[in-house]
Amino acid sequence: MEKQRTNVSIVIPNFNGEDLLRKNLPKVLAASQNPKNAVAEIIVVDDCSQDDSVKLLKKDFPSVRVIRHRVNRGFSAAVNTGVRSARSALVCLLNTDVLPSKDFLVKVLKHFGDQKVFAVSLSEEGYSWAKGFFQEGFVEHEPGPRTKRAHFTFWVSGGSGVFRRSYWLKLKGMDEELFSPFYWEDVDLSYRAAKRGWKLLWEPDSLVKHKHQGTIGKWPKKKRQRIEERNQLIFIWKNITSPNLFKKHLTGLAKRLIRHPGYGLIVFLALLKIRKIIQARKKEKKESKVSDEAIFAQFLR
Repeated sequence: MEKQRTNVSIVIPNFNGEDLLRKNLPKVLAASQNPKNAVAEIIVVDDCSQDDSVKLLKKDFPSVRVIRHRVNRGFSAAVNTGVRSARSALVCLLNTDVLPSKDFLVKVLKHFGDQKVFAVSLSEEGYSWAKGFFQEGFVEHEPGPRTKRAHFTFWVSGGSGVFRRSYWLKLKGMDEELFSPFYWEDVDLSYRAAKRGWKLLWEPDSLVKHKHQGTIGKWPKKKRQRIEERNQLIFIWKNITSPNLFKKHLTGLAKRLIRHPGYGLIVFLALLKIRKIIQARKKEKKESKVSDEAIFAQFLR
């Protein structure tokens, strides 16, 4: 039983990442050879790449499990496929541009002895735990000051984090319908977990390097910004169920539209998904055990 609890499946989503896999996957394999990391398997979920990613994996990395999507479904779908297919109790999500240190999971595993812990964020160079706050009617987040000890965090990165698979499945994973193709899906997952009373941590000694060379960076900057702003709105409409905070959001939204009329396009893009947002909001109201105010209060200390 103890062995199953600590085993880890590494899941790497990939789309046209042949060069990154060739360069970075050997580092992941090397870390997996350290028995203290308790890595049981490495899974690459290929999201219908048009390059030779799959051919490379089969030829040069035969020990890696490869799962292929026949059509491109986006980051959230690729990650969800990987987690569902994983055989371990814990799942480590790594982007193709993340390089783990040789003992990157050693300090992480101990945290899962606490059954309330849902996920632990790895320590990327230059970053730390995430501070969440509600400001002018909008949910925002920023890195908190680095600490020498583990620290609670507002969200756990979907590109460099470890998650308890059973809880992930209870939450039905990342929200593919509302947050595709990318942005805010891991914040949404983390927030839903926190509202169910589960813990989110950041571990300073779980060192990884994030090169930030992934697929998102290849999208036009303006388009990426619109998706990010749209998904921030979707996150708020779906998850902020406090009547008081949601009223403040509506006031803040009105002020933003007056100051920046162009923001109307962002609102329109979010409204295109309003039916699914309302359905998801009803579910959150029903299943949440912790208030929005209580979550944000953690970061006022």
